[in-house]
Amino acid sequence: MKQTKTLKVRVKDKHAAELNRMARGVNFVWNYLNELSSRAIREKGLFLSAYDMHPYTQGAGKDLGLHSQTLQCVAAEYVTRRKQFKKTRLQWRKSRGVRRSLGWVPVNTGAAKWKNGQVYHNGTYFKIWDSYGLSKYKLRAGSLNEDSRGRWYFNVAVEVDVQPTLGQGAVGIDLGLKDVATCSDGEKLENSRFYRRMEDKLATAQRAGNKRRVKAIHAKIKNRRKDAQHKFSRKLVNQYGEIVVGDVSSTKLAKTKMAKSVYDAGWSQLKTMLAYKCAHAGIVFKVVRETNTTRACSSCGSLSGPQGVNGLRVRDWECGECGVLHDRDVNAARNILSLGAGRCPQEVGIPVL
Repeated sequence: MKQTKTLKVRVKDKHAAELNRMARGVNFVWNYLNELSSRAIREKGLFLSAYDMHPYTQGAGKDLGLHSQTLQCVAAEYVTRRKQFKKTRLQWRKSRGVRRSLGWVPVNTGAAKWKNGQVYHNGTYFKIWDSYGLSKYKLRAGSLNEDSRGRWYFNVAVEVDVQPTLGQGAVGIDLGLKDVATCSDGEKLENSRFYRRMEDKLATAQRAGNKRRVKAIHAKIKNRRKDAQHKFSRKLVNQYGEIVVGDVSSTKLAKTKMAKSVYDAGWSQLKTMLAYKCAHAGIVFKVVRETNTTRACSSCGSLSGPQGVNGLRVRDWECGECGVLHDRDVNAARNILSLGAGRCPQEVGIPVL
């Protein structure tokens, strides 16, 4: 069975000048289409499709130094974002200044090829750090993207064979702040507080106005968090045949005093990793509503656990009905696992008469 996967490889820095030039061309096309679409809506009440926009950009690729299919990709992306944000005019892409847009060059299927150990696109060979062995794959659509430090990456979709996992059983995962993730079997992903640990160094660099150092620190925080979550999610996917996660959202908590800790935990990123790794491994992944999973006893189902903001301090509690001693997060993970099987927390265990 085949499945689409996106690979990300680093482009060598010597190509940065050429890629920046191409990115400026893409920005010019985007801004032109933005004005064209806005005028068509304002003057004629007409929403131009990507196909309608193609004649207006035909032949511009030679003057801008872009592949002709790149212009079509820009038009398609513009129409997609216009529908997504429901606006008659989107933000301009800026090629200079403090708010400069990060470089982006879309690549259509067949517009990039693997030749002589390099990526060949638009008449140019781009050397990369080939950590995936791209020669084994047929390159499909993708893009060349710049990060905040000015480094360029080649992101490309490829088809890979799905390799079913040998894992058995199911596991529930409770997401939190003390520990980023707690499994129903007691295993935990510790909250290493990557941002908090680097906060002092980050503040020093910001006060000194050292923007390059600030970007490097943010990149280090992000990479450390991703590394820990990749290892944790891969271990679970290899070990189990079904993974159930609570639907905790950072949106509301990010508006409280816990905002930094919430963003530092990276719940959304972990759930995304689990989702696509489970899909690739051919195992079940579920997100369930976790209402009352902390309060309900995973043994008898009674709602005797701690509740409210003050209850967050209670990490271990004893059930008032059956007397079982619970670790707060492990108990919640077990209830989440039960929800994945279609049972409510109150239905878990033997009811107490």
